[in-house]
Amino acid sequence: MPLIPEEPQIHESAQGPRATPATGRSAPTPRPVPGPRPAAPSRPGHPGPARPAPPAQRTPREPAAAKQAPSAPAKPAKAPATESSAPQIQLIPAAPDGALDAAEEALDLLLDSGRAPEEVLVLTTGDPHPWATHELTFGEASYWAQHDAGDDVFYVDASAASRAGTRPVVVVAVNGGADEAAAQALPLALGKAGALLIVCGDPQRINSVLGAGV
Repeated sequence: MPLIPEEPQIHESAQGPRATPATGRSAPTPRPVPGPRPAAPSRPGHPGPARPAPPAQRTPREPAAAKQAPSAPAKPAKAPATESSAPQIQLIPAAPDGALDAAEEALDLLLDSGRAPEEVLVLTTGDPHPWATHELTFGEASYWAQHDAGDDVFYVDASAASRAGTRPVVVVAVNGGADEAAAQALPLALGKAGALLIVCGDPQRINSVLGAGV
């Protein structure tokens, strides 16, 4: 009699807990494995075609900017050519007696601004500059030798200005002399000035000599 109730108890306890976890474990394991695997390759596929698209738009913009770059410097290259061919002209009003002093003041300003002394040539239409008068006492050879050395400011009379060479800056002191001397000195000084021509004198006389406003 005791064997009858023991048999169902053993079968129920063995079959109950073993059957339920076995079926629950086997079902979820195969389902999630194929799920993430197809989803993973689909994600890198979408950003892949989107990434090559933006670099394709950048490449045509870069050569376009490169083509515009050489055209820009070509324009300013023409500007300095016109400036070098036409020097600037400045007029400093001064009476004939004060034209030489005005020229000396202009020279001081040029040197203070950074101009080298050998870059300046000073012409006088009336009495020569005291430096030129003193140097000519040693003879014209030594006088013009200093001009050829080109290491300092050179003062010359308008009558001998044609012998002087060109310099970046020419200062003309209209400190007297005949109108013919000024008429010859001013155009000559303009041709010898590389960048700047400064004329110190009476504006009315200068305009009448040149026939136009300076």
